[in-house]
Amino acid sequence: AAAMAQVEGLLSVDYEVSGKVQGVFFRKYTQGEAKRLGLVGWVQNTSHGTVRGQIQGPTARVRELQEWLRKTGSPQSRISRAEFSNEKEITALEHEEFQILK
Repeated sequence: AAAMAQVEGLLSVDYEVSGKVQGVFFRKYTQGEAKRLGLVGWVQNTSHGTVRGQIQGPTARVRELQEWLRKTGSPQSRISRAEFSNEKEITALEHEEFQILK
């Protein structure tokens, strides 16, 4: 996996998802999906009813999670908008794992 990551590079992206995304296990499902894809980062509820966080990992995998955040989410969620910002290539992962922050 390390060799693959060197070829395609690592990406870091911040995200914020709006809609019915709190109280629907959105963070838990996001963490599960990120781990399944081998990504690191974090997810957190905000005080204004959105969920935000950061994703880091191989570019193609990050794109998969972005798509998931845009369209799928947790079973009970209703996503109205997913915004991505601060996208940049990184040389090393800045997180050990994918965490749910309180």
